[in-house]
Amino acid sequence: MEEKVPRSNIIETEIPLGTVHPAALEPYRVRLFVEDEIVQEAEITIGVNHRGIERIMEGLPVEKGNALTEKICGICSNSHVWNSCRTAEIGLDIELPERATYIRVIMGELERLHSHFLYLAHGCETVAHETFSMRVFYLREIVMELLAMIGGNRVQYGCPIIGGVRPRCDLNEAKLQRLKDDMDKLEEGLTGFAERFLADSILISRITGVGVLPTKQAIKLAVTGPTLRATGVARDLRTNMYEYDDFDFNVVTQPDGDVKSNLLMRVLESFESIKIIRQAVANIPEGKVVNRDWEMFDTDLIESYIEVPRGTLYHSYALESGRIRHCIIRTPSMANIGAMQYACIGDHITDAQLSIVQCDPCFTCTDRAIEIIRR
Repeated sequence: MEEKVPRSNIIETEIPLGTVHPAALEPYRVRLFVEDEIVQEAEITIGVNHRGIERIMEGLPVEKGNALTEKICGICSNSHVWNSCRTAEIGLDIELPERATYIRVIMGELERLHSHFLYLAHGCETVAHETFSMRVFYLREIVMELLAMIGGNRVQYGCPIIGGVRPRCDLNEAKLQRLKDDMDKLEEGLTGFAERFLADSILISRITGVGVLPTKQAIKLAVTGPTLRATGVARDLRTNMYEYDDFDFNVVTQPDGDVKSNLLMRVLESFESIKIIRQAVANIPEGKVVNRDWEMFDTDLIESYIEVPRGTLYHSYALESGRIRHCIIRTPSMANIGAMQYACIGDHITDAQLSIVQCDPCFTCTDRAIEIIRR
């Protein structure tokens, strides 16, 4: 008697998300095409909340334009004003005091910590693990208080200005000691979170092999930052920034490009940020925090690239009579969001192009990650 084979019914459906949705941190619309609870394809629409900041900056005095860039993003407000000031400093050939450079690095790494912790917390919340989410938010609160201590606000700190940082953001001995103490707290708390996170077999099974972005496709789509490094590519623009010449840190990568790799990237990069802040606190030079001995003059188009929590941030403009002309700002999220629908693009990158940026991946398994964290 012939055995009957059960009929497989594949249910195909479309799930729209956004432009306003509690699981989305940015204003974009996603159409998810699902087969039996597996997302097979995504269609993304961006640009639904265009505020025209580049156009508003046209003709503004450069100091006012720099302040406006803080409003681009609440999570990475310091990154935007840092790069905008850096653009003017490159064009006007302004030399920064060393102490100001160290303070900018401290602020940049604190902002990286709070951005990575936010990513981790929402990632845990999305997979319905509220305990892990609240643990990370508790750690993030320590970082937010440090940012408020230095800049005066929990968001939009107004720290960098052309020539350095605002004098109110200078660090006295008490603030340096608090930074040092809180880095110890963060390292202890983050280590405990990471060990529990990696030891949760059910959670790891849900995020391993899910949402995979292959290395070749990530390069093809110009993905940047920790999302690119999660595919095994050791590209971190901080290695090319003069501000980081005095600091020793590792460029962390993960090999698989899946959700687990992206989450582990934020954990392991946070340890590197803690290490950088400790070095800055221990070795910060004496001296002034702002150089006001510079002159304004007209320039051609000036460009500046820096590494921010989500990847490479680009700012460019020209100066005419002290006013901004032809401003262009490119955030890393534009490329990273587009990679969500990579399957529609195709995989046509050559091995020669890949060899330019390909590296040997580190932390290739969960056990290796735990070993490094415990050290």
